[in-house]
Amino acid sequence: MPTREHILQAADQLFYERGFESTSFTNIADTVGISRGNFYHHFKSKDDILEAVIALRTERTQAMLDHWEAQGGTPEERIRCFIHILIANRTKIMAHGCPIGTLSSELAKLDHSLLAQATSLFTLFRAWLARQFVALGRKKDADTLAMHLLARSQGVATLANAFHDKAFVQSEVDQMNQWLAAIAAGKQ
Repeated sequence: MPTREHILQAADQLFYERGFESTSFTNIADTVGISRGNFYHHFKSKDDILEAVIALRTERTQAMLDHWEAQGGTPEERIRCFIHILIANRTKIMAHGCPIGTLSSELAKLDHSLLAQATSLFTLFRAWLARQFVALGRKKDADTLAMHLLARSQGVATLANAFHDKAFVQSEVDQMNQWLAAIAAGKQ
């Protein structure tokens, strides 16, 4: 992997684990094992790194959504993929929260110029979920349902991080799956 990619991977991890504001050039350079001069050859500012991290996360998220689409199945099965990322990433979420939510919250507090780019990841999920609900026959309230599920998953991530309770995460995922089954069956 080229050094730029090493820097980007390290910055992504450190921004997630420590936060954007608490991560310095030195932290990233030390993690990658390069001099600060070599670091500046690839990124001129911390905002340049942040912009690249957001682009990387957007690319990864889009690839994940594309994978869920390619797997086929029903819209309900695809939405379950979204719900189950809480289980798949439970350990990380309990330790650090949701990578999108924590970064967006931090950038909002800083009134950072890249906040809109960071929150565009939520928009990516929102639009994808809304398309799935439309495919479930819920065209009129697809966006409302998408926002409800997105909000609930963010709430679960926040509380999982606060309480470090695996059983809570599982219980919430089970409830979201029951809610989705009722939506798909036309009972809600």
